[in-house]
Amino acid sequence: MAAAAAATDNAAYRFPVSVKGVVLDRKDRVLLLRNERNEWELPGGKLELGEDPAVCVAREIEEEASWPVTVQTILDSWVYHITEGVDVLIVTYGCRLDTDRPPVLSHEHKELGLFTDAEVPTLNMPDGYKHSIADWYRRQRVASR
Repeated sequence: MAAAAAATDNAAYRFPVSVKGVVLDRKDRVLLLRNERNEWELPGGKLELGEDPAVCVAREIEEEASWPVTVQTILDSWVYHITEGVDVLIVTYGCRLDTDRPPVLSHEHKELGLFTDAEVPTLNMPDGYKHSIADWYRRQRVASR
């Protein structure tokens, strides 16, 4: 019976994992990037085989915005249904910024923006990102008390 269960499990639907980071600058604004679908998204990217998720998100933020970060904690995970047949498991992390330099837009995105927590709810972006951002702001306010 166990062999049959294993064979069935191998036929399960598979989709990529994307790790994203919520990073606040020194003015308490969150870094977002505009993608090819004209959605704002958190910096990050696809997890490579054998790569630690925290290492991946730090690498991706450095590549996409030239910002070194320290990854602190997992905030959330959810499946993003982009379009028919395209689903991605999103894992978000709260990150601490390790520089005073401004972010630099890479070739991977159309635009870079820094937004306050009050601006985020009005942006064109998946609700999962909005929840992760709100959670990180909430955790930072609690930590600063």
